[in-house]
Amino acid sequence: MADTKDFQKGYLNMELLRFTTAGSVDDGKSTLIGRLLYDSKAIFEDQMEAIERASAQKGDEHVNLALLTDGLRAEREQGITIDVAYRYFATPKRKFIIADTPGHVQYTRNMVTGASTANVAIILIDARQGVLEQTIRHAYIASLLKIPHVIVCVNKMDLVEYQEEVFLGIKNRFKELSVKLDIQDIRFLPISALKGDNVVDRSEKMDWYDGPTLLYLLENIHVISDYNYVDGRFPVQYVIRPQTEKYHDYRGYAGRIASGTFEPGDRVAVLPSGFTSSIKSVDMMNESLEMAFAPQSVVITLEDDIDISRGDMIVKENKMPETGQDIEMMICWLSETPLLMNGKYSVKHTSSDARCIVKEMPFKININTLEKNYDDKGLVMNEIGKIKIRTTKPLYYDSYRRNRITGSIILIDESTNNTVGAGMIV
Repeated sequence: MADTKDFQKGYLNMELLRFTTAGSVDDGKSTLIGRLLYDSKAIFEDQMEAIERASAQKGDEHVNLALLTDGLRAEREQGITIDVAYRYFATPKRKFIIADTPGHVQYTRNMVTGASTANVAIILIDARQGVLEQTIRHAYIASLLKIPHVIVCVNKMDLVEYQEEVFLGIKNRFKELSVKLDIQDIRFLPISALKGDNVVDRSEKMDWYDGPTLLYLLENIHVISDYNYVDGRFPVQYVIRPQTEKYHDYRGYAGRIASGTFEPGDRVAVLPSGFTSSIKSVDMMNESLEMAFAPQSVVITLEDDIDISRGDMIVKENKMPETGQDIEMMICWLSETPLLMNGKYSVKHTSSDARCIVKEMPFKININTLEKNYDDKGLVMNEIGKIKIRTTKPLYYDSYRRNRITGSIILIDESTNNTVGAGMIV
């Protein structure tokens, strides 16, 4: 029993890495994830048997590992990825959450959704095709979403006879492209997802490559410093008042730490009221913590009774966020209904709700060429542009570059309640 508890505690404390895959149609994203799961022994026997049966029914010569992530019937029938598929697995070093995103242009919004919380973006490039428009599109989105690490996997090396010259040509072309982008860390890897070369096991066919395998990279890439531990931001999601005999006077504020660290004794300010206090305790489950940090979900109690409700934000007194109603942001439009200039939308920012009006659109991005278009003042589905909005109440925010949580906004159509835009504050 003790061994089981130790294992559970160790598993819960393992570092989590979120990564997303992106690439053009048929670049092998789903096959790559299937290979990762298969070679790392993260597939159950019944799953493997089901994949073998499905592969035989389709007439495939080999087991089609892409079927592991193609959950929709249309995906299996057409051999493409339509929606974002999430998969979970763990190795002795790390836990992983994978977002397998579609490659078609019309599903760009799905990639934005899947990549918004990722630590790592894996961009696949077909060794036969080289860098395509979709490659540029996905690299730009990775840059826009400030994904800290990008791994460029040149796939299907088996179809170009594992030639080093092909890999180096694509690597140099992508490096030229990346000069225009804001990506901190780029790695390059020659692989064959179908054959398993350099995915989990090192390839014997590419002895000219002396770098790590993909799984080794994912297990060892440094992500701790990706989080902002300087600016204390705690959006309040819920006020906890048990009112039981044991916790008669308990008043705690539950939420997820967006950035920074919090510990008992810290001086904090509560926004929008501006009242200040000190942290009395930081609680998680049935224990009090000496320190909590992003992205943990905790309950904070304060020394003073302050009127705090959902949508308020607890921040470090000496590290205040920006405050304002006039906000500029880059936005990816997700709706089939175009953006309306002077249109009114609901706004969701951390745990706070507001309404806004779209005041201006300076430009939109041609994400095939990365050029700014100052003439076209409209946004349709999957397009990206810069807009200026005015909200009905002040928001407490940071730039998206500084904080991916407090720097992000979603716009919601008030008539349908559909999410229509994903914004990054600049």
